[in-house]
Amino acid sequence: MTHAVITGTGLYTPPNAIDNATLVASFNAWVDRENARHHEAIRDGHRQPLEHSSSEFIVKASGIHSRYVVEAAGILDPDRMRPQLAPRGNDALCVQAEMGLAAAHQALSNATVTPDGLDMVIVACSNLQRAYPAIAVELQAALGAGGHAFDMNVACSSATFAIDVANNAIRAGSAQRVLIVNPEICSAHLNFRDRDSHFIFGDACTAVVLEADDVAQAEERFEVMSTRLVTRFSNAIRNNFGFLDRVTEHGIDAEPAFVADKLFMQDGRRVFKEVCPLVAELIGAHLEEQNVAPSDLKRLWLHQANRHMNDLIARRVLGRDPDESEAPVILDRYANTSSAGSIIAFHLHRDNLAVGDVGVVCSFGAGYSAGNILLRKVKA
Repeated sequence: MTHAVITGTGLYTPPNAIDNATLVASFNAWVDRENARHHEAIRDGHRQPLEHSSSEFIVKASGIHSRYVVEAAGILDPDRMRPQLAPRGNDALCVQAEMGLAAAHQALSNATVTPDGLDMVIVACSNLQRAYPAIAVELQAALGAGGHAFDMNVACSSATFAIDVANNAIRAGSAQRVLIVNPEICSAHLNFRDRDSHFIFGDACTAVVLEADDVAQAEERFEVMSTRLVTRFSNAIRNNFGFLDRVTEHGIDAEPAFVADKLFMQDGRRVFKEVCPLVAELIGAHLEEQNVAPSDLKRLWLHQANRHMNDLIARRVLGRDPDESEAPVILDRYANTSSAGSIIAFHLHRDNLAVGDVGVVCSFGAGYSAGNILLRKVKA
């Protein structure tokens, strides 16, 4: 039977970095302004004062020290506190296709694949900047790729679910070469005025090339041994923004109702309590089904959402505390980049693996959704 192999990956990192101290200074300036504006209500006990954030609070809560964003000035402006992107005409390449193009070229180069050899292009991410035409079809055209293209969204698990789709297509013989691109602009759906989450997300774009093993030419290859996916409905992580907001009573310009309801929201404690066992059980059951002992795992490329979650999941899977090489962390400098996070970890932390070594790429997030990809290095 034909097997799918990962032959190349790519990473686009936006040029703007914001460290915790800079982000906190902006947030605290807004807090001071709001508390001054409502000082009488606060004085009379009708309103609770807003609290400052701090770098120490952010690191303790998440392990995040910095993040990259597509635009920083708008985020750091206390009067705006969201990215400010210039509008583009319909004939200009859209922002996500532009990010995807950079990551795709790197992945294709690493795989020694030319765009015209592709049979399928998938753009998979948490938020697509438009409904149609598909970003993937625009990217396909910009690359000069063959085959067909489509968008898909499974929130933070978009990349692993797309790898499953590509793997199935290759194994079935309907495609030989597939490009997956994950352009995540998480800063655009983040409420930078929420103390509990204003620091969570960053922006990035990853790309992965999968090929049938009998046509691959790359020097380095990782065989997709098996995939496992799971979804369970939960309201604990939400992004309610959608096209129907235009026709509801409280439209997209209704502040602060819009900000409170239509941007990223989560019940962090509930997510931690419910998602960690779900993911650890998924990985454990998957390994058992494939007769892979946890002690045989050389790498856990986990979704980069929260350092405490990653540490707990890795501990439950391995039965001990992982070291940095076994469960690499990139969220300290990239923050949570949604579906791109586990792929960034794989892209940056696989060079020292030997032929035969086994690892897992695992995502988890809103839905709930979780995807686990079991990989074995088959060529150095």
